[in-house]
Amino acid sequence: MSPDLTAASGGIEAWARDLLRCPVTGATLVDATDEEGAPCLDSTDPQRPLRYPVRDGIPVLLESAATPLPAR
Repeated sequence: MSPDLTAASGGIEAWARDLLRCPVTGATLVDATDEEGAPCLDSTDPQRPLRYPVRDGIPVLLESAATPLPAR
């Protein structure tokens, strides 16, 4: 089961979050939480999945802030 949209994305409204894309690959981003329970957005790109933090309700969509995820 996926986390609650507004809770996981730090309060970003669903319509606004749906417009966001991975700045590196252009893939769709989905709501997630990291290992510590903090909100983040995960890229759905199968070759280069990246995780972006959400700080104070603002997604940090910078390649330098992204962390790689294991390939799916």
